[in-house]
Amino acid sequence: MEVKIGVREVAREVVLESEQTPDAVAALVSAAVESGSMLSLTDDKGRLVLVPGSRIGYVEIGAAETRRVGFGAT
Repeated sequence: MEVKIGVREVAREVVLESEQTPDAVAALVSAAVESGSMLSLTDDKGRLVLVPGSRIGYVEIGAAETRRVGFGAT
């Protein structure tokens, strides 16, 4: 699923694909914002993304998506 993180006073948003569930990401974001600690997420390629919780402006969590296989799959 796609996760977009808006960082305060930064023009570009942080975008990553995560294999975590939307609920797990929401819980991590909530904990980081409340405590002011680092938000730590791992993308689907194993890269670690760190964002200071005190600098998070918004987080957009996409729906979990099933992979489509074959020609003309809709």
